[in-house]
Amino acid sequence: MGMQLVLYTLIFCSAFLGIQAVIGASKQMGAKLKLANYRLAQLEKEESPADLVAKMRKDRSIGKDGKLKSLNLALGKMVLQSGVRLGSGGIYALMVAAACLGVLLSLYYGKSPLWMPVGSFLGAAFPIFVLNFLVKRRRNKAVAQLPEALDVIIRSLRAGHPVPVSIGLVGREMADPIGSEFGIVSDEISFGSNVSSAVQRLADRVGQEDFDLLAAMIRLQERTGGNLVELLASNADTIRQRQKMRLKIRAVSAEGRASALILNAAPVGLYLIIRAAAPDFYGGVEESDIVKYGLMGIVFWMFIGNLVMRKMINFKV
Repeated sequence: MGMQLVLYTLIFCSAFLGIQAVIGASKQMGAKLKLANYRLAQLEKEESPADLVAKMRKDRSIGKDGKLKSLNLALGKMVLQSGVRLGSGGIYALMVAAACLGVLLSLYYGKSPLWMPVGSFLGAAFPIFVLNFLVKRRRNKAVAQLPEALDVIIRSLRAGHPVPVSIGLVGREMADPIGSEFGIVSDEISFGSNVSSAVQRLADRVGQEDFDLLAAMIRLQERTGGNLVELLASNADTIRQRQKMRLKIRAVSAEGRASALILNAAPVGLYLIIRAAAPDFYGGVEESDIVKYGLMGIVFWMFIGNLVMRKMINFKV
């Protein structure tokens, strides 16, 4: 019995270790797949770097001359900085489709043509709100990756690699959005652009202050000289300190944001609960003009209160 127990224990341990090895290998394979950015995935499809750069520029409203191509400059910048591959006219097609859908919904639920302008405006504005959300999310992810990207460049430069090779290493090793962005920088340098111009276009594509700071530092180093490794290390440390400050401010303002959320959700939630629990609670009073105007006034003052609270908890670093 003692030998059988030892044998069964060894079999169980062997099976357990084998399962753990398989799970660990699958996780490592998944991690490697996550590192592959969009640019590398397209290069694996045997696209030449020149054709790929032209395609990525066109998808983000950039012409062959490197300038933004859009009917509205603000919307064009949002498409460029969001990373969404809409092209120069995709956002306008989405706005028209959303406006038509808003008109149909306003006719169905409002049961009056007077709601059509409201539905059209809200429908057209919805893609812009979504695009603005994608821009902010992409900026936050890119600036979180930037210190690590600068560390990769610094280690490569200290190993004796030239600047284009160091930048290309970031494009091969890091995930989106910074992997594809630095990959474009590497391709542009290979095609004859100087480093400062390529990095400045990177800053324009991201639209965040830390990238503008990096572009200004590269431009200054090209004109005046200096140790690029030390400058990049100092820049990476500055960006990390700014990120720490942003996190501290977010922690300090968490109470204000929670209060704003509760103050907005409480009246709306109470109204919906009453309507669901007792549909006849308000009786005929709900249809009177004074109640309608009162609700409009409440919504207006809630909007003013939200602006004031946003001003109190919104800090720039």
